[in-house]
Amino acid sequence: MTKYLFEANYVGEGIKGLMREGGSKRRDAVVDALKSVGGSLESFYFAFGDTDVLGVLDIPDQANAAALSLTINSTGAVNLRLKPLMTPEDIDQAAKQTPSYRAPGQ
Repeated sequence: MTKYLFEANYVGEGIKGLMREGGSKRRDAVVDALKSVGGSLESFYFAFGDTDVLGVLDIPDQANAAALSLTINSTGAVNLRLKPLMTPEDIDQAAKQTPSYRAPGQ
């Protein structure tokens, strides 16, 4: 499973729904959505400022992550952003790679 940092902002009716339902019911809705794609919730926090809610999700693969993101964003009530997270060991493995690349203008 891949871990994803998620950041979300409630929009329009989403804000009204959050105020009506409360935070724990929104967290429960995220847990249910994750279960539907074989994922799970590691952490979930509300914030204020640029981001309304954030946390860490475990999702089996990119296709399921994309499906979840598309479904949530299609409601128009939430703007969700997912960022895949990598372990230090993932970076160790990447650092051993030697891809070929030519910088622009070189």
